[in-house]
Amino acid sequence: MDAVRAVLIDIDGVLTVSWKPLPGAVEALREIRDSGLAVALLTNTTSRTRAWIAETLSAAGFPVTVEDILTAPAVTAAYLADRCPGARCSLLNSGDVEEDLVGVTVTEAVEGGEGTGGADTDTAPDVVILGGAGPEFDYAALNRAFRHLQQGARLVAMHRNLYWRTDRGLQLDAGAFLIGLEEAAHTQAEVTGKPSPAFFQAALAHVGVRADQALMIGDDIESDVLAAQRAGVTGVLVRTGKYLPETHRSASGEPDHVLDSFADLPALLR
Repeated sequence: MDAVRAVLIDIDGVLTVSWKPLPGAVEALREIRDSGLAVALLTNTTSRTRAWIAETLSAAGFPVTVEDILTAPAVTAAYLADRCPGARCSLLNSGDVEEDLVGVTVTEAVEGGEGTGGADTDTAPDVVILGGAGPEFDYAALNRAFRHLQQGARLVAMHRNLYWRTDRGLQLDAGAFLIGLEEAAHTQAEVTGKPSPAFFQAALAHVGVRADQALMIGDDIESDVLAAQRAGVTGVLVRTGKYLPETHRSASGEPDHVLDSFADLPALLR
């Protein structure tokens, strides 16, 4: 592990569950930072802004700032600015993250339980943005997204997660709905968050290291770990959060390392 210069870390299920620190996670992250390694927190969370995440983690004792955090909405904003600048966008997401969608023109939004729209809502959007799932993903909202896709809108998904873990157990996420929209509209989503290679490339650029100088730690074997390994990053799977033995056994590959929890990472690095 002498060549490691940076650690990329998923948040939910690795450092926290329902934003409460997992045992030993705060201490482990402090030790990693004290060792001089660069750190970036990579999350597909679409219900909270970078500022809120940084404040919440810091209050729980984690040594992080907003500059350490890369979220799927922030990466989505950069993707849209590069691929379709000025596009009119329809946003379906559970949680208000427009603060992190810098430069994105949202003309129609269903987020946080309320529908909103600007002056252009009667005009078909150029892009349908799908964020994280919640009560907002009802029939009317999904059918509206389907209608936009039929009219030629591009489908951009912040992630493909099928489920995530809370303190109430596993909960359905947007990936379950995304599959239906793709099939019904005969289209393929452009995914901006994990497991997109672009997300890992953005993280590596953020910490200023090559892929072979970084570790990625996650609880999702496909989106976090194997996706990172395909990008040339060493993958570390933890048996916390959404980890399931059957998912591990049926995965498309094998992690470089498997740990019981993030608390064991400093020992691996040593």
